[in-house]
Amino acid sequence: MDNLNNRDYQRYVEEKMPKPKYMKNILWAFVVGGLICTIGQVIVNYLTARGLSKDDVSTATSIIMIFLGALLTGIGVYDKIGKKAGAGSIIPITGFSNSIVSPAMEYKCEGYVLGVAAKMFTIAGPVLVYGFGSSIIVGIIYLLVNK
Repeated sequence: MDNLNNRDYQRYVEEKMPKPKYMKNILWAFVVGGLICTIGQVIVNYLTARGLSKDDVSTATSIIMIFLGALLTGIGVYDKIGKKAGAGSIIPITGFSNSIVSPAMEYKCEGYVLGVAAKMFTIAGPVLVYGFGSSIIVGIIYLLVNK
């Protein structure tokens, strides 16, 4: 083992590394992602049938989906879904909710201010900064183009 060169070592690692089951992973991501979207659509249909306006329906659906993502993360179910579904569980709104709640729960033992509040945006913070920054740049371009 000590006399292996770089190429031999790479070959050895490739032989020992477990091979991912791509089709199974793709199928689970598709099914779980589709299920999350279906739940969202059921909520939209229900709220629309109750007579809410389009803006109210989209706002209420977002709130409900964020709540469900946070609740399932809080009780430990969303992480199990994520392990099985992979990318299918990071559907934008529930995945974002999960990325906010998970670090907050992890650092709860450090206190509410220095633990929960300070660590809550460790994962989601860069996403928010990118989103805000991009929207400002697009807004400035839009303003300059449409003068």
